[in-house]
Amino acid sequence: MKYALFLGCTIPVRSQNYEMSAREVAKKLGIDFVDIEEFSCCGFPMKSASTETALLLTAKNLAVAAEKKMDICTLCNACTGVLTEANKELSENKELREKINEKLKDIDKEYKKGVKIRHFSRILYEDIDLEKLSETVKRDLSSLRISVHYGCHYERPKDLYDDFDDPENPISLDRLVEATGANSVDYKGKLDCCGGAILGVQEDIALEMAKNKLDNVTANKVDALVTHCPFCSIMYEDNRRKIETKFDVQYNDLPVLFYPQLLGLAMGLDKKQLGFRLNKIKANALLEKLGIE
Repeated sequence: MKYALFLGCTIPVRSQNYEMSAREVAKKLGIDFVDIEEFSCCGFPMKSASTETALLLTAKNLAVAAEKKMDICTLCNACTGVLTEANKELSENKELREKINEKLKDIDKEYKKGVKIRHFSRILYEDIDLEKLSETVKRDLSSLRISVHYGCHYERPKDLYDDFDDPENPISLDRLVEATGANSVDYKGKLDCCGGAILGVQEDIALEMAKNKLDNVTANKVDALVTHCPFCSIMYEDNRRKIETKFDVQYNDLPVLFYPQLLGLAMGLDKKQLGFRLNKIKANALLEKLGIE
């Protein structure tokens, strides 16, 4: 399996551990990630200011993938949503497609139908298969209690994603966690937004949203919160100290892991390969529980 790896803007700057672990896990599973230098921002940050500019950015990325004759693997939920939505709009709306392609001529690009976009977690869930993932497990994670955070753009709106998971009752990330041998622990408010979408305009509300989620997760005394979206991780990890100070709470250093980090541990990979030293909230207690020094 070969995919053009779309990292987006956040991961190379703030979530290198996500990229590192995803690359290591992909290699073990026979997934070939191809780096495309021409990829740029997906367009998501521009949508609220200029939908046309956002669409042009997205279309340019899709045009690059079409030139390479490659489907795209994303790691970021927002990138997944924006690329998939634009792909659907451009493929179905001839007038819009012609308008965008006229502008893309300035950079010698052309949007063409046919490129598919899928999140890495979905590729693991659908193409690798849970049973095959379980067969890669070399380290016993059965002592771990894990809660998951899906993020808003991973399976919503469902029409974009061919109904591969139920947005009102998703199971794919829970099942992926269970495939590692760890236990997936449900909690109140599981589908609530992390608050990241409004962080830049309503920080107090955004931090309170993240606090409410952390309150519900830690109530179950889990070993980690696992996500697969870089900005959701920023809310729960990078902003942790700010939340604790603002609301006078303490979450006992609950680590936030990216799913490939958990899967990599199950595969027996070294914590350095998986970028654990880059986690802002150190997962020392979890690693000690597994006998990893």
